[in-house]
Amino acid sequence: MSWRCGGKSVSEAEAWEERYRSGKTGWDRGAPSPALLGWLQDRTLTPCRILVPGCGRGYEVVELARRGFEVTAVDIAPTPVAFLRQALQEAGLKAQVIQADLLDFQPDIPFDAIYEQTCLCALAPDAWPAYAERLERWLAPSGRLFALFMQTGSPGGPPYHCDLEAMERLFPASLWRWPAPPYPAIPHPSGFHERAVVLSKRP
Repeated sequence: MSWRCGGKSVSEAEAWEERYRSGKTGWDRGAPSPALLGWLQDRTLTPCRILVPGCGRGYEVVELARRGFEVTAVDIAPTPVAFLRQALQEAGLKAQVIQADLLDFQPDIPFDAIYEQTCLCALAPDAWPAYAERLERWLAPSGRLFALFMQTGSPGGPPYHCDLEAMERLFPASLWRWPAPPYPAIPHPSGFHERAVVLSKRP
């Protein structure tokens, strides 16, 4: 769950790996997000080819694979990648789990959906435009971005506050269809909350 910015991918990878090894993982729910479970239950999200960037330990990846999705998961840190691969193996499930810098990630085929939960808020805001451009590029026409925008209400991070007005500028209406507000507030184990929004890429 990290990003290469200004040639610092190695140090960032090491920093995230150290967080996992030291147990400083306050973003980790230990289970799939209730927002994802809700989208699955009401069939807003149905089996398709889906990407989970910055997947961490990948509880959502396991849940999606269990429900028949074709899942690709990417994270820069080796510890969560190993954890997820083991979890999938123990559950008898399959998903493509890639340890990589997202800046270097180049899928062969666009995805039908992307589940974005903790990656955006882990990035410094100056990296957001490059990441948003990749999210748009990684999606097929009319593909959907299932986003959880972190609301900390304070400066600094990670996690960084994903102000909704800033998100509307980052994902402009010229490229994305936004649903009508209000957007559900999803409690987060960090003590903050997330706003659940499903954006559709314009054809």
